[in-house]
Amino acid sequence: MKKKWLRPFLTVLGILLVAAFFLLPLPQYIEQPGSAESLKPFVTVDGQHDQKKGDYMLVTVGIRQATAFSWLMAQTNDFQETVSRQDLMGTADSATYDRVQEYYMTNSINNAITQAYRAAKKTYQVDFLGIYVMEVIPTSSLAGKIQVGDTITAVDGHHFKNNQGFIDYLKNKKIGAQVTIDYLRAKKSATTTAKIIALPGTKRHGLGITLTDRTRVTTKIPVKIDAGDIGGPSAGMMFSLQVYEQLTGNQLRRGRKIAGTGTIAADGTVGAIGGIDKKVVAADRAGATIFFAPDDPVTKAIKRADPDYLNNYQTAKKAAKKIGTKMKIVPVKKFNDVLTYLADN
Repeated sequence: MKKKWLRPFLTVLGILLVAAFFLLPLPQYIEQPGSAESLKPFVTVDGQHDQKKGDYMLVTVGIRQATAFSWLMAQTNDFQETVSRQDLMGTADSATYDRVQEYYMTNSINNAITQAYRAAKKTYQVDFLGIYVMEVIPTSSLAGKIQVGDTITAVDGHHFKNNQGFIDYLKNKKIGAQVTIDYLRAKKSATTTAKIIALPGTKRHGLGITLTDRTRVTTKIPVKIDAGDIGGPSAGMMFSLQVYEQLTGNQLRRGRKIAGTGTIAADGTVGAIGGIDKKVVAADRAGATIFFAPDDPVTKAIKRADPDYLNNYQTAKKAAKKIGTKMKIVPVKKFNDVLTYLADN
């Protein structure tokens, strides 16, 4: 009787263990090559989508929750990497993380439009909206009042042209001094008070928040970039390129599939991003013939700290060699580098 009962039990147990191995989520995630998507559906200039041949493409890194099976397989794949939730999102909760990613994308779009219109010599205007709150430290008197994603519009009734003006105003205040903060949350105005504190680990004082500028770009020729569910700033440079092409009709693309990645700063600098090796794989799979990669500076200090350090361009070249692609990896430091290369090649 014992053997008859044990056999089906072991069978069920075996099935559950196999199912868990393949299906049960682990507290780990896998980064892998994502997609390479045409920018045509995302961008309209003067109410029109790009209808010409070829594509400028943004490239993504795919993220999925690991199972025991997929985690094990990732250890043998050069272009899959296992990471923890904290590696992906830091200590922020999901809602805070999403708000920050939304800001990064909005700021990236603003900078992309600015660069495209500047390069095309078209009219644009950048308006300062306020101070965007990126973080509130636990010892700040604003903890529980202000949250990540809020925009501070005034301090003691004073408005500023950039975050430096905000910082300069506060540095003249003594520790313990109270200030009045006007802010926006979800387009609704509110007011609160805060005290100046000593900032942990520094000799400075302030409100205990991490901040950046929040701006809005207006243009004479209307432009709209809708990034959909894509977050973060890494498509900035490619958005600039798509808008510029439509503004000028220069046909730099000439029917080609052109991919790339990199943030875009207000001064046109193309910044480094994560997961570029995986993006090279995604672009190659999509048939891109050119891939623009940030050629971020490699200083002596960086090399001293990490002798094996490779910047984005070097990492992209290494990945391209590994997969044997014919896709040309092109290093860029500024947006003008992109335009110059395409004009000459």
